[in-house]
Amino acid sequence: MKVLVVGSGGREHALCWAIAASPLCDRLFCAPGNAGIEREAECVPIAVDDLDGLVRFATEQAVDLVVVGPEVPLVLGLVDRLQAAGIKAFGPSAAAAAIEGSKGFMKDLCARHGIPTAAYGRFSEPGAAHAFAERMGAPLVVKADGLAAGKGVTICATLEEAHAAIDEALVGNAFGAAGAELVIEEFLEGEEVSFFALVDGTHALPLASCQDHKRVGDGDTGPNTGGMGAYSPVSIMTPALEARVLREIIEPTVRGMAAEGNPFRGVLFAGLMICPGADGPVPKLLEYNARFGDPECQVLMKRMMSDVLPILLAACEGQLRNASARWYEDAALCVVMAAKGYPGAVVKGTEIHGLDEAAALPDVTVFHAGTARGPDGTILAAGGRVLGVTAIAPTVGEARTLAYEAVERIDWAEGFCRRDIGWRAVGR
Repeated sequence: MKVLVVGSGGREHALCWAIAASPLCDRLFCAPGNAGIEREAECVPIAVDDLDGLVRFATEQAVDLVVVGPEVPLVLGLVDRLQAAGIKAFGPSAAAAAIEGSKGFMKDLCARHGIPTAAYGRFSEPGAAHAFAERMGAPLVVKADGLAAGKGVTICATLEEAHAAIDEALVGNAFGAAGAELVIEEFLEGEEVSFFALVDGTHALPLASCQDHKRVGDGDTGPNTGGMGAYSPVSIMTPALEARVLREIIEPTVRGMAAEGNPFRGVLFAGLMICPGADGPVPKLLEYNARFGDPECQVLMKRMMSDVLPILLAACEGQLRNASARWYEDAALCVVMAAKGYPGAVVKGTEIHGLDEAAALPDVTVFHAGTARGPDGTILAAGGRVLGVTAIAPTVGEARTLAYEAVERIDWAEGFCRRDIGWRAVGR
C-alpha cells in the first residue's frame, strides 16, 4: 500500500513510525512532516489546510490510504474531499468532526442522548453569559466554542475570573471566530483521563487509556498547553470502568451520530473526568476530539503490539467488528521538550544536539514535533512543543526514569520540560 499521513507534529511522527513498520506499507508519505519524520517517510511540502494540494498529491501518487492527523483539515472537510476523489481516508467527515470543531455541538449531542457530562449553557451575548455565570457560581469553566489550538479553555476559581474570561472572548475577541460563542459549564472534581476508541460508523474498538499533563509547570501549575507529557495505561481505569465508559459514553455517541445522519468514522478521543461517587468512581465526558491526542498518540503507538495499518483500514471499511488491538503490558511514558517561552512566544531556529545519543537507549524513541532540518543538516527547533521523548518499561516509574535519562542526553539549552510526568501513577 501507499499511505499518506497528514500533519507535522509528534502525533504524526508516532503514526508514521508505526505505519512504516507494517508489512502492508510499501511507500509512506507525510505532508508536510518534520525533520524526524524524514526517517520514516517521504516528506512533501504541502500544508495541512491546503486541501486542493493534498487531494491532488494523493490522486497523482495513487495513494491507497490517507491518515489525517490534526483537527483543522478534518473540520475543513479533507476526508469528504478525498472520498469524493475515490481515495480512502481515515478520519471523520466535516459534519462528524463538528464533535470537536464545536463544543456546543458536542454538549447538545450529550444532552440529546443522555451522555453524562457537566451542566452547561451556550452563549454569544456577554450579558446572558455573565448572568448564567452568576447563577452557576464558581468554580466553573469557560470554553471557546470553536478550535482554539488548546488555548480556549479557562478554569475559573472565582466569579471575577469567569467574568474576565467571558469578556476576553466575547468583547475582546481574544480567540477570533472560535470564541464568538462560549460554552460555560460546571467545574467537575476528579482525575482526568484520556480514552481512545476507533469507530467505523457503527462499531467502536476501544484502544487504551492515557493521562495527559496539560499545565506547563511541575505540580500542574501555570497555563494550559497542548500537553507536556503523557503515560499509558492509567491504573484507575479498571476493566470495569472502561466497560462503563464504553457503555455510557462511547457507544451512545456512536449510535447518536449515526441516528442523526453524521456517522463517525476515525478515532474518538474522549477527555474524561473520573469523579468520586457514593458507589465508586463515575466517568463524565469533558470533551471529544476527533483525532488522536498529542502526546497521547506517542505512548499509544509505543504500546501497540498489533500492526496498526489493518486496524485503521478496518475503521475506514466498516469492519471493526472483526478487528482487535493487542497491547504490550508494559507502560509507556512521553516527556515533551518545549522551547522556552511556550505556551507563549518562543524563539525558533535554535540547534538541538544529542538526539542520536538519547535514542540509542534501549526502548526509547524520540518523536519529533516542531523540528526542521537546517541547510547544513542540523536539527533545529521550529515550534513550541519540539520533541516527545518516549520510553517503554514494565512500570510507569521505570518508563519515567528511562525517559528522563534520555532527556539528559539531549543538548538543547533553549528547551525545557516538566520533571514530574506520571506523578499520579508513581504516587499510587
